[in-house]
Amino acid sequence: MTSTFRIGDGPAVNRLGFGTMQLTGPGVWGPPADPDTAIAVLRRAAELGTDLFDTADSYGPEVAEDLLRRALHPYEGLTVATKAGLLRTGPGEWHPCGRPEYLRQQCEMSLRRLGVERIDLFQLHRIDPQVPADEQFGVLAALQAEGKVAAVGLSEVGVEEIERANRVVDVVTVQNRYNLVDRASDDVLRWCTEHGVGFLPWFPIASGRLAEPGGPVAEIAERIGATASQVALAWLLRRSSVMLPIPGTSSLAHVEENAAAAGIELDADSVEKLDAAA
Repeated sequence: MTSTFRIGDGPAVNRLGFGTMQLTGPGVWGPPADPDTAIAVLRRAAELGTDLFDTADSYGPEVAEDLLRRALHPYEGLTVATKAGLLRTGPGEWHPCGRPEYLRQQCEMSLRRLGVERIDLFQLHRIDPQVPADEQFGVLAALQAEGKVAAVGLSEVGVEEIERANRVVDVVTVQNRYNLVDRASDDVLRWCTEHGVGFLPWFPIASGRLAEPGGPVAEIAERIGATASQVALAWLLRRSSVMLPIPGTSSLAHVEENAAAAGIELDADSVEKLDAAA
């Protein structure tokens, strides 16, 4: 199993990253109850070898990017990915906004908050159905041409949308919801694997009933001395060489548990059981 993946023309990253959404307040709104612990979690993740950190302007909003800067700036040896394209109007509320002037503004604000001159990976958080898609892709291409963005990614898209975007800008990553019990994006994952495009599954640890006593995840976890979360992550890493899971947590214990999943090798029988489980 390849342990690293190169995002565009950037450096190769370890294939188990860190997602920052859970570092914010309830409903992904406002600051965490304990900012010092959030910063400690980010620093511990980096100490454990995590070198891909995924965030977004809408997490907080702005909170997660601010925490990343406080914890890890100047990001030596790290790749920081952020996203724009969702407006926040309150806890748990998300609204697509892909107007070119808004995406450009949010890129500039992310550059300022993160304290960088160029964003390693800038992702369109959602394609706004109220704005022509090519206009949204076009501003990403312009930001890249201006040197403000190194690489471009998309989030929650289908194969046709990726191919359409590729006619305007080089798409190097896709971020869709994907886990053991939600494989609706299998076709997108196959496309990404065939084309060497990184696939960042969000909500990667979900295993639902499969982790219940007697279920395949629980059985495998007990047999190999791992946790259900580690089995779920190990399965993802085995699923494709372009898979880049980004589990997030606000717990120091959990960040260490998740990082250890990179060292778990599932045997063929376990993989077969998990493949067939959902």
